[in-house]
Amino acid sequence: MNEIYSYIFIAIVVIGSLLTVVSALGILRFPDVYTRSHAASKTSTLAVTFVLIGTFLYFWIVKGHFNSRILLAVIFIFMTAPVAGHLISRAAYNTGAKLSKMTVRDDLSKTRQVSEDNK
Repeated sequence: MNEIYSYIFIAIVVIGSLLTVVSALGILRFPDVYTRSHAASKTSTLAVTFVLIGTFLYFWIVKGHFNSRILLAVIFIFMTAPVAGHLISRAAYNTGAKLSKMTVRDDLSKTRQVSEDNK
């Protein structure tokens, strides 16, 4: 029975590894800093979570070792990676990084105009 669990947990870790490759491809393929930041923050968060959950379950169920630090790492990554991606995108926008030509709409430009008019 432990061998079946081992294969399941290996599959979870491999899925996380494949998501890391997808994240790297997104960073290389997307046209501007905003979409690259989105690819980096969202898929990397999911990829690292899969790897850590697979590792946690393997050591807990197969080896009988409960490691709460892995769970804390998952919670920490869920809390910080999306916020960091948002802040990087906001900083890029505020410094004037150009949008891609394929961008359909810029919601922040209206907000920026309103805040500058109120000054």
